[in-house]
Amino acid sequence: QVQLVESGGGLVQPGGSLRLSCAASGTIFSINVMGWYRQAPGKQRELVATITAVGTTNYAYSMKGRFTISRDTAKNTVYLQMNSLKPEDTAVYYCNSDIKRNRYEGYLEVWGQGTLVTVSS
Repeated sequence: QVQLVESGGGLVQPGGSLRLSCAASGTIFSINVMGWYRQAPGKQRELVATITAVGTTNYAYSMKGRFTISRDTAKNTVYLQMNSLKPEDTAVYYCNSDIKRNRYEGYLEVWGQGTLVTVSS
């Protein structure tokens, strides 16, 4: 079994910052892309940012300059530093990763359970 566990969500005032973490655990041979998505109430899930195994990053346009994704390969962990938060950033943030459990299998897409971020005064 492989799982992703997010942490770091919570309530923050507009203009504030939060740092989300997501750790992969279980039987892991290798991890390719790791990323963050979010889903606001009544809206579809959308991309926030992704990072490849070699550190190439990709951001949704509205998050560029405010959010920073990073990765600790040794810890199988991905982070999302969120600054200058706005009320419209309120959403459940989900971690996503492509994980290979052994050298014989292909990559599996795994999702975390989500962590709620609320931006409100």
